[in-house]
Amino acid sequence: MLRGAFVGFGNVAAEGHLPGWNSAPGVAMVAATDATPARRALFEARCPGGQWFESIEALLVEAPIDFVDICTPPGSHAGLATRALQAGLHVLCEKPLVTKAEDAAALARAAEGQVLHTVHNWLEAPLCRKISALIADGAVRRIRSIDWQTLRSRPAVGVAAAANWRVDPALAGGGILFDHGWHALYCLLRWAGGVPESLAAALETRRHHEWPIEDTATVELGFPRASGRIFLTWTADERTNHIAIKGDGGRIHIERETVLLTTSAGERRWTCPPALSEGSHHPDWFVGVAADFQAAIASGGRGNLDEALLCAKLIGLAQRSSAEGGARLKV
Repeated sequence: MLRGAFVGFGNVAAEGHLPGWNSAPGVAMVAATDATPARRALFEARCPGGQWFESIEALLVEAPIDFVDICTPPGSHAGLATRALQAGLHVLCEKPLVTKAEDAAALARAAEGQVLHTVHNWLEAPLCRKISALIADGAVRRIRSIDWQTLRSRPAVGVAAAANWRVDPALAGGGILFDHGWHALYCLLRWAGGVPESLAAALETRRHHEWPIEDTATVELGFPRASGRIFLTWTADERTNHIAIKGDGGRIHIERETVLLTTSAGERRWTCPPALSEGSHHPDWFVGVAADFQAAIASGGRGNLDEALLCAKLIGLAQRSSAEGGARLKV
């Protein structure tokens, strides 16, 4: 039985991770800490018998645990993960793993002997699982282009009645590129099946000038035999996602909660609810993340960590490219 503790018990922990852990065999969430003491009551109500610790220091020293599940704003991830790894614990961390590429390399070094795993939960969405299966089956043969769009009217709200950390660069690391771009990147990397050779990006503030962050991002990725394009915005008049994948043998795209495959043989459709734009906690998507984390602990696998390190590097390059007027940079 793996024993875990939450570091941060806000909405994503209470509504997303905890229900997923409760359905995961071989795991018990037995402790928690949070910088906001008022969250203790929620934790004790959701985890009867669980231990609450007033500080991360006390939790790391006193809690009888094997791993921590970090559910805090991104700006704190690197420091908290480092301390947990140094205490000899495995770490599961919400995305983005870090807000600076150099912190990712330091974390990877600290993770020798432990598992450091990032929550790449969108790959577990029914829509994305179907896309992955079609690509693995060679439904469109060699992929030539992947286009990803995330359209929102504003950032998601964090904990009710609290300031939204997503619009504070010290806590979030940046704007929509960190919040939604991380999801888009690990999905594209998985589907393209390789490391991009080059990248160009533009980060803009189109509407929400009250926040010191970008509300729109465009990232173009050059793979050896394919191209990728990511467009993200908090300035849309609708809440939706678009994905289109073109290959030598056809096209895969989504319409709300439907995956469509178009080939010379005609069109096929699969309904895979929910749409990617519905909700934000997705405990059912977390079940697969929990299983992958447990498997990594059992095997010592680092595939997820390598993927997260590449995401951190690409976001750092995107910021640099934008600062240099959209220059195309080598990866």
